[in-house]
Amino acid sequence: MRIVVGVTGATGALYTQRLLHNLDGQVRELHLVLSRYAPQVIKEELPGGLRAGPGVVTHQLKSMNAPFASGSNAFDAMVIIPCTMGTLGRIAHGVSDDLLLRAADVMLKERKKLILVIRETPLNLVQVKNMELLLLAGATILPANPSFYSRPQTVEQVVDTVVARVLDHLGIAHRLGGRWGEEAE
Repeated sequence: MRIVVGVTGATGALYTQRLLHNLDGQVRELHLVLSRYAPQVIKEELPGGLRAGPGVVTHQLKSMNAPFASGSNAFDAMVIIPCTMGTLGRIAHGVSDDLLLRAADVMLKERKKLILVIRETPLNLVQVKNMELLLLAGATILPANPSFYSRPQTVEQVVDTVVARVLDHLGIAHRLGGRWGEEAE
């Protein structure tokens, strides 16, 4: 499976870190693109920086030479985690003036998986309408809403309840916690 991970300047860099940790760039082809503001948020939220891990290929935002920038080399999936409402709006309206936005546009036009992990509350009508456009275009809107029925004890465990749902939607097996209705072993 070939996956692009996009990171924007929304709060929630730990979601990105935990997803990268659970995707493993040595097991599947992983490519990483950061928005212009993402490095500042990462610096604030992850004191050790974002650890992409071995095998993850990082691309410059203004480069359009990445393989996934063209529909002739479409990847299997893209996850933008976290995703700002500004990024969501630009994708919804076909703006693709950098690699992150172009990759999302390619995913939509090629009918590949595009998962947007939004980090915003409350929402306004414009944002809801942009989400509607993207849902109609085939994207998955996956708000970073953690669950608590598994009784997470750490911040990472709370974050993993969201990351588990991302992995589920990618079709990637994981062991990030119990599922609703499962009996404890």
